[in-house]
Amino acid sequence: MHHVKRCALVVGITSFLFACAANENSTTVLNNTTPQSQIALATQTIRSQMVPMAKQGLSLEQIMADPDWIGNEPEQAYWSDDSQHVIYKRKQQGTPLRDLWLKSLNDSSNGQVVGLAVQHNVAYKNRVNSVDKKLSAWIFEDNMFYKNLITGEIRQLTQDSSKPSNLRFLLDGKLSFQAGDSIIVLDPINGFREQRASWQFAQQPTALEVPQDYIAEQQQRLIQVIDKKRSEQKLRFEQQQQLQAQNSSLRPLPFYFPKDHETVEASMSPNGRWLLLVTQVDNQERDDNDIMPNYINENGRIKTDDVRQRVADAHPVEQTLWLLNLVEHSVQKLPYTALPGYNEDVLASVKRENALAKGETYQENRLPRVIRLIDDWRWSQSAIQWNTQGDKVALMVAAADNKDRWLTTVDVADAQLVTQHRLHDDAWINYQFNSFGWLHSSDSLYYLSEQSAYAHLYLKPYSGKAKALTQGNFEVDSLTLSTDDQYMYFQANKKHPGIYEVYRVNLISGDIEALTDLNGMTDYVLSPNEQALLLTHSKLTMPPELYVKQLDKPETVQLTHTVSDGFLAIDWLAPDIVAIKSSNSDQPIYSRVYAKPKRNDEDLRRAVVFSHGAGYLQNSHLGWSGYFREFMFHNMLVEQGYVVLDMDYRASAGYGRDWRTAIYRHMGKPEIEDLRDGVNWLVANADVDVQRVGTYGGSYGGFMTFMALFTAPDLFQAGAALRPVSDWAHYNYGYTSNILNTPDVDPIAYERSSPIYFAEGLQKPLLINAPMVDSNVFFVDTVRLVQRLIELEKQNFETAIYPVESHGFVEPSSWLDEYRRIYKLFEQNL
Repeated sequence: MHHVKRCALVVGITSFLFACAANENSTTVLNNTTPQSQIALATQTIRSQMVPMAKQGLSLEQIMADPDWIGNEPEQAYWSDDSQHVIYKRKQQGTPLRDLWLKSLNDSSNGQVVGLAVQHNVAYKNRVNSVDKKLSAWIFEDNMFYKNLITGEIRQLTQDSSKPSNLRFLLDGKLSFQAGDSIIVLDPINGFREQRASWQFAQQPTALEVPQDYIAEQQQRLIQVIDKKRSEQKLRFEQQQQLQAQNSSLRPLPFYFPKDHETVEASMSPNGRWLLLVTQVDNQERDDNDIMPNYINENGRIKTDDVRQRVADAHPVEQTLWLLNLVEHSVQKLPYTALPGYNEDVLASVKRENALAKGETYQENRLPRVIRLIDDWRWSQSAIQWNTQGDKVALMVAAADNKDRWLTTVDVADAQLVTQHRLHDDAWINYQFNSFGWLHSSDSLYYLSEQSAYAHLYLKPYSGKAKALTQGNFEVDSLTLSTDDQYMYFQANKKHPGIYEVYRVNLISGDIEALTDLNGMTDYVLSPNEQALLLTHSKLTMPPELYVKQLDKPETVQLTHTVSDGFLAIDWLAPDIVAIKSSNSDQPIYSRVYAKPKRNDEDLRRAVVFSHGAGYLQNSHLGWSGYFREFMFHNMLVEQGYVVLDMDYRASAGYGRDWRTAIYRHMGKPEIEDLRDGVNWLVANADVDVQRVGTYGGSYGGFMTFMALFTAPDLFQAGAALRPVSDWAHYNYGYTSNILNTPDVDPIAYERSSPIYFAEGLQKPLLINAPMVDSNVFFVDTVRLVQRLIELEKQNFETAIYPVESHGFVEPSSWLDEYRRIYKLFEQNL
């Protein structure tokens, strides 16, 4: 059995980019400064080693079958406490269930399945450690476990229905956790547990209720028995207050907060003396009419599923910060007025533009902005971080208008917010790259920021100036601080936008060291002894596997082999990674190109342009794609003479802030301009007939199909829109308000970005594939657009509905039907 190595020489307008992707071996990447002669020599050498790709006769039935046939990759991998084993989850063949696997570093197999009866002993991916690293604790199925890392002894601490969360070790070795609206402290040695703090959203009890009206006041004044009962009630209340003050065996009294509030987050200091509580007005995130009919159910009846609000209906509420002194039982509110720009009218120009369009004027205001804890979609940490000693806390908050992020601290002695860093963005603050924390042994903060137009790592003393630890045109993420504060480990696409390796920076010298050189997509977990990296690595044609890299050795060792023989037997065509010159940006548009060399007797070829979903997603990287079915479908198309282009259009991830925000207030324009550059590149470089190009994509990619066919009807001869957005006012708040603001503030942005307003431009065949129980992009998006097309008397569109599918299809029969229709569309029209 052999594996094809695929390499591509991409000659750009002003620079040379050489990218090679291999199934088993490392990729070689030469940067733009590599001499032409070296590139040519490397290309000739690699091509001489390539085995011609055999015709596989790929079928849609195989491509769209249950993906178990590919093999089930390791998921959620982590280290054992002894740094000698790795633990991961893996889907069972033929069922939706997942097993927990344990594998020794010295075992040549994939390891062993951990029995259900003993899973609690190793299911500690989210464990916490004591400050001295001698103890660990974790939650398994709502029960807490405790381990002595020196002796290896494991003890179960709870077996109840309290549903603990927010687990942490205190400085005295005790454990704290949250149970509802209370913080419990548990001594793992003797099992004693105490309620350190609790809070209620109610009026604070008093000895006697004040008369509510004249009738009540008269009753209490005239009737002696009422007066007597009230006097006795007051005596009992005062005695209980005295008991509470003098008897230390009682739990502390609750703290009371406005009765219309609810808990957002609570975090107790490591010394157990302070609690930072975040509350907000009880916010209904959906209305009774936010529903979706579900037609296919086991009882044969139609049911209604609850769904999210639309961005047009959402009204974010401010969150309130409270600092609780648990020793003195006192509370201080932390106002946002200390934050620079807390009342800036950052949307003034947008509001003025929209007012002018209505023939109105807008007067700038200085009202306080709605401010909340930041919500990073890709991290697992809290937005509240205490320093080691527990006398300072850092928190990251953001404005609901998405234009500012503040890293702020509170010294408990002052109880005031102090801004350590403000990040402003005229477009929107990224919902990634917000990691931050304290060094272990000092009051210095580290954080990620896009202030340089790329996400980089900064170090800031508590009262000093910040220093950039990384810089350049690449993105930094996935931070891990070493125990001794010497190194920060991170993942970055430093040597190529589509290659992610693992690095570490010395926090003293600033020296950066590359720890991996695998050339693909590589995630990592640092071992508990900080001597090795557990890697999850993939390549263009190879799904993720686990590897280990000992930091004192040069080699990287593969640990798992989970890909099926059936998949490995196919000589997959790896796409070339091409930097296509942009007509609208100084940056190129990185793209995957699937193509075979053109035969001399072959006519100009057909092409398909695929648009990935999510918008802010990177697909033109050198790792295994989440769009694996599309990868196989594109291989099939190439076998039949097509060329396939998959572009990381503007809005995609991995290329910095300016690329991300290019679509601000006008989605569907920059992206389609990039698709036009892609089509022109295909015509000029891949022998493609400009009159035989189609397009397709799902979710955001479906939206792009609409916008391409509606606003640039000359660009494609046919298009398929899968689970597509047709009107952004109907999408969710968290995503859409970043890019388009909100419909009440910025209707201009919504109306020029929503396909439904441009449906009259449809001239070429359009296929719409829509799942009916889609809780992400609602089916009504398709319903409304179809009605619009009917009213416009358009005849060149078809709609396929999928009654049992949500946004991500599950059933192989649905996948097969969908792609049969896409394939038929291209075969008939290209």
